Amino acid sequence: QVQLVESGGGLVQPGGSLRLSCAASGIIFSFYSLAWYRQAPGNQRELVASVSTNGATDYANSVSGRFTISRDNAKNMVYLQINSLKPEDTAVYSCNAKFSRFDYWGQGTQVTVSS
Repeated sequence: QVQLVESGGGLVQPGGSLRLSCAASGIIFSFYSLAWYRQAPGNQRELVASVSTNGATDYANSVSGRFTISRDNAKNMVYLQINSLKPEDTAVYSCNAKFSRFDYWGQGTQVTVSS
């Protein structure tokens, strides 16, 4: 019943932009804090951006100024706008929804930055 489904990944050139989307179903969306994580091959999974139920956002230092997380409670959607992409941004990006003891993950979407 609970599903988080990411979309919007792809192959882009350095300096390009992508908008990732995550559609949630089966949860009372407004109760949940939301986050985007990424994991590159051989690397640990990294928290890159989060947004609280109040709309407060937080970013990893490595992406601050280039990434913007937002949520649309009416659509049960969370987004990650990524600008000025760098090769080191290449990773699988996954969305996460957390409320109390409930913690849900999507399957991820691949972002590849290469010329």
